[in-house]
Amino acid sequence: MTPAPADQDAHEIVRLAARGDGVTADGRFVTLAAPGDLVRFRGEIASLEPGPNRVTAPCRHFPECGGCRMQHVSDPAYVRWMGERIGHALAQAGVAIGELMPAHLSPPRSRRRAALRAVRHGRAVTLGFHIEGTHRVLDLHECWVLRPEIFALLAPLRPLLGRLLRDGEGGGVSATLTDTGVDLMLSNVAAEGATALGALAAFAAAHDLARLSVETAGGVETVAQARAPAVRMGATWVEVPPAPFLQATREGEAALVAAVLAASGGGEMAGAGVAGSSVAGLRVADLFCGLGTFALPLAAAGARVTAVDASGPAVSALGRAAAMGLGAGHALATQHRDLFRRPLTAAELAGLDAVVFDPPRAGARAQVAEIARSGVARVVAVSCNPATFARDAAELVASGYRLERLWPVGQFRWSSHVELVADFGRG
Repeated sequence: MTPAPADQDAHEIVRLAARGDGVTADGRFVTLAAPGDLVRFRGEIASLEPGPNRVTAPCRHFPECGGCRMQHVSDPAYVRWMGERIGHALAQAGVAIGELMPAHLSPPRSRRRAALRAVRHGRAVTLGFHIEGTHRVLDLHECWVLRPEIFALLAPLRPLLGRLLRDGEGGGVSATLTDTGVDLMLSNVAAEGATALGALAAFAAAHDLARLSVETAGGVETVAQARAPAVRMGATWVEVPPAPFLQATREGEAALVAAVLAASGGGEMAGAGVAGSSVAGLRVADLFCGLGTFALPLAAAGARVTAVDASGPAVSALGRAAAMGLGAGHALATQHRDLFRRPLTAAELAGLDAVVFDPPRAGARAQVAEIARSGVARVVAVSCNPATFARDAAELVASGYRLERLWPVGQFRWSSHVELVADFGRG
């Protein structure tokens, strides 16, 4: 077979695609390329000449580990890509952005929750993230995204899991750093009998875990709890259920909350706070509210909030926190409701001043249809998926809303995962 001729021309990488691959002007994709790199092709093989936006990846596991895709890209280029990815999705949906606000990028080693995989082979346990593009697990001995408090548990977890897993078996490790300590949950491990339970309790005590739980076929069981895992939402403490959903970083959560407060009250962000924004007295629905990331700060700022979510444990925790922590003069009501199956109707939304919604990656098609019919003056969308957000935004725009401002938020640093807050006005 005659080898493919070499392409002697240098092709510049002009942008990054949605999953972080470099793209040339003629549309060729190049893995692990950065904007400004020069590429020469020989058949399917590309050789790179580094450009101004390429940096040395800090982690020895890059690019094998599936936790990060873009450690080779400079922060300014990565931040530009965040805005471009969102803008491209919206352009395809025919939605214009009034103003693209400055992006937030969480710092290295700030991720406070992780879902890891463990596999036992003989006496050794491999513990880490999946290798990029495979189901195999990379044994993680360095991590530039996890909080140090979580990463420090990996080494002592290996011998513990070696006692709780059978040879060839795999298990799950979910770790969340709350404000009162690490909440750790293990799944698919042998946690029956005095020996196993004693080993788990000893591990929890030795590493000062707030709580250690195991997930079994019958549900989640707490093995040891030194203190209730809890987080601060605004100024209010919320106790969290096992393996809770929290925003990935404290810094990212603060950026999201500041943007939501600014958008809900029609003001502007000033540093970490909000200038010229007042939500006092506004009637606001917080849909897909979770533990109250937005509901509690909104209520603390004087809004009258109705918070709705399908997770019973989260709604219960939020209700207890609001009753105990907000104090007199603040209003927050909760409702347990599946908004995919039974969205709040336009009639139920009538009379509100603003709606905040933060759905899972699938978006909120059914709920957005009702919001579009409701005529609520201001809609604030929080999203972790630009594609489904663009779809939902197009429906809002078609019904008379304008996308006035958008804040990109990068909590999952060096990954292709982008979040955002969008401010829609009407009329």
